[in-house]
Amino acid sequence: MKPAPIGKGPLLWVGTNPGGGGTETHMITFLQALQGLGVDVHALVHPAGQIAAALRGSGVVLHFGHFHNSADPRGIAPLLRQLHCLRPSQLVGSFSKEYWPLALASRAGGVPLALFRHMDLRLRASTRWLLSRWPLRLFAVSHYLQERLRSQGLPAARVEYCPNPLPLSHFRRNPEARHRLRARLGVGEEDVLIGFVGAWHRGKGVFLLADALDEAHSENPRVRGLWLGGGTHEAELRARLAGRDWHHLVGWQAEVAPWYSAMDVLALPSIEPDTFGRVLVEAQAAELPVLGADIGGIPEAVGVGRSGRILPSGELGAWWAAILEMSRDGDERRRLGVAGPSFAAQFAAETVAQDFLKRLGWS
Repeated sequence: MKPAPIGKGPLLWVGTNPGGGGTETHMITFLQALQGLGVDVHALVHPAGQIAAALRGSGVVLHFGHFHNSADPRGIAPLLRQLHCLRPSQLVGSFSKEYWPLALASRAGGVPLALFRHMDLRLRASTRWLLSRWPLRLFAVSHYLQERLRSQGLPAARVEYCPNPLPLSHFRRNPEARHRLRARLGVGEEDVLIGFVGAWHRGKGVFLLADALDEAHSENPRVRGLWLGGGTHEAELRARLAGRDWHHLVGWQAEVAPWYSAMDVLALPSIEPDTFGRVLVEAQAAELPVLGADIGGIPEAVGVGRSGRILPSGELGAWWAAILEMSRDGDERRRLGVAGPSFAAQFAAETVAQDFLKRLGWS
């Protein structure tokens, strides 16, 4: 049964970036959760972007526009038009290039504004002034990012924490998928498949992980690597692993969730700070033990000691030893895996969306 509509006017969320990264995934998940709670949700998005493609048929009402930059009149015009037509009770934004247009539009229309910050990048002086002094709500998606923004001079009370929402029901352990995908790869049940999901980028620690897997495989031939993703250093990684049949490089996959069931451990060995570690939470929701680097916001995404471990960033020996230990201890993998869903529950999209509405005074 569809929830009863919440007694407020529409919520208009603006995000016209055409890509499909973490900020876009956050916006898609949040909008779907809000719509599921009975909010009258509208989104101003790029007509050919990933956000629009994901939300078509979801119940979220789509409007189209695009900001090339913060001063693009072709982006401002449809925004002002929707403010005039919809008269929303709340305006929300996700991308920094849209912060100033949204701030000016919210002031002109008398609509409260909430902005999300995802990237750990140095703020421009004008953006720092806006986020420090303008009448708006600013939400950071991790405690790590919250502190980083405060360290750049934003008032401590101004920067609020709102965790990344995840549709956890999508990430459940699936024995059928495990059997099917491991058979497709030629991986036996006795093999230990260590997975990586995300950008194949040096900063994500992909080359460190490749070396750690090779070292572990040399001592335990049952250790194998599964690589989902692609990106900047894909060609270099593929060349480095060529001829090593214990590595399975499957690239980007439209549906990641079934692949977590195929894995035995997920690793995120970043050597540069990540704002968060979304894939780690997804994996724990699917009862998969995880290994994460002690850098940036990654530790926030791990139930340390309960459903995963945190390892020193950039230390090959520590990663090789942990992978080898996990490969030999099936009981430990099962213990960590079973505890994953209870840790991941705090990031459930519906829970995060409900808390967001309470903060806005909508409940």
